[in-house]
Amino acid sequence: MFARRAFIVTPFIVALVPLVFATACSSASDSQEQTTLEVYAASSLATPFAYAGLAYEKAHPGMKVEFNLGASSDLARFVQEGAPADVFASADVTNMDKVETQDLLDSQSVIFATNYLEIIVEKGNPLNISSLQDLTDPDLIFVTTSPDVPIGKYTAEVLKKAGVTITPDSFESNVKGIMLKVVSGEADAGIVYHSEVVASDGQVEGVQIPTEFNILAEYPIGIIKNSAHKKQAQGFVEFLLSPVGQALLIQYGFGVP
Repeated sequence: MFARRAFIVTPFIVALVPLVFATACSSASDSQEQTTLEVYAASSLATPFAYAGLAYEKAHPGMKVEFNLGASSDLARFVQEGAPADVFASADVTNMDKVETQDLLDSQSVIFATNYLEIIVEKGNPLNISSLQDLTDPDLIFVTTSPDVPIGKYTAEVLKKAGVTITPDSFESNVKGIMLKVVSGEADAGIVYHSEVVASDGQVEGVQIPTEFNILAEYPIGIIKNSAHKKQAQGFVEFLLSPVGQALLIQYGFGVP
């Protein structure tokens, strides 16, 4: 399932808000009718999209941006089933392709962000985990997601590259579920996006995965063909691709194409 505007606000996040607001330009008039833009986005985008939405609303009075957050695989299925999305942002190309191959996009999707993976452990790293091999300890509680979810798929790719076999103790619904399990102490470790470690504001610690085993996750975004707000959807996508939008993504641990 997906969550609507489920955001965690930290001091680190708040510090960036003045930058976004100061640099976002405003051209819309106060008399503009209220329009709600429905953005279906991978849960790993929650933090930067929260403030991208606020900045876009500030620059466009009368515009409201609503985010439906969840696993990209679930969101792609919702779009295929006719959910009223205006924009779809996926954590992988595979799930965007599911939408694109059914001719559900107004135009070709574009890559707007990238990411890579890190091991996450409890604050202080009490088990001294320093490598992927350490995750094979049978006494260690390791959580991930189904391979249908991008982070689960990427995790499987990383472990295969490293020649490491792990039997997960549980499968969460999305990357936020992995984070919550480790933050709460219910799990010892997981593998998540680097951006999640940044957004945690020190609630977990990241352990680097060697480049030769890591992956580059590409995030595509597209406008839904049946959107009733294509002009506004295009504006939101253009904002994310603008220098301000790209700086916002970088600030929260993402890479840019």
